[in-house]
Amino acid sequence: RACALALARVGFEVVLNFRASEALARAAAEEIARAGGVARLLAFDIADRAGARAALEAELATHGPFYGVVLNAGVNADGLFLASKDEQWDRVLHTNLDGFYNVLRPLVPSLAEQRAGRIVVLSSVAGVTGNRGQVSYSASKAGLIGAARSLALELARRDVTVNCVAPGFTATDMIAGFPPEKIAELVPLRRAGQPEEVAALVAFLCSDAAGYITGQCLSIDGGLSV
Repeated sequence: RACALALARVGFEVVLNFRASEALARAAAEEIARAGGVARLLAFDIADRAGARAALEAELATHGPFYGVVLNAGVNADGLFLASKDEQWDRVLHTNLDGFYNVLRPLVPSLAEQRAGRIVVLSSVAGVTGNRGQVSYSASKAGLIGAARSLALELARRDVTVNCVAPGFTATDMIAGFPPEKIAELVPLRRAGQPEEVAALVAFLCSDAAGYITGQCLSIDGGLSV
């Protein structure tokens, strides 16, 4: 939501993907509209390859190619590896890593053809440093960094940039219930990041000012990965 609002504020027409949270997506689109921006909704599950392809191909046929793509969906299944279950591993990898392929494979040809564009992939500090109890999550987020860097090399001659953003503790539902005092103990800046701070970095990477940045993974974690 924060990324969508930030991009709309700098003039992008925003397409909001959702899987189940239609009410929240619609509320964000309405907030963008009230501020004078343009937003529409696009429903599909990024872990469903056929469904994602059908929805995105229909979107392209109706509205034309995107200029940018922000890959921000993510799930976790925290717990020690020895206690993990097959379905937990599959759910995390199918969403976090397969989603990269499922969304970008239908979209990259049109980005390459128009010879301009931005792709921003949300990784995680867990993908940079690893984290106890997050083997599946760390694997998926580290995989995104490698995939993004390789795709950046493939698309550079088409003037399409591909970068990763790796947040640390950020005040979203994913860390709800995590004690603030523990975050303060772990993070050099002694607090969680705000979604708007991450969104500002995403918006910058989508801007003309970031045209010479590609293949990078930029940490925004309060110094956690230093």
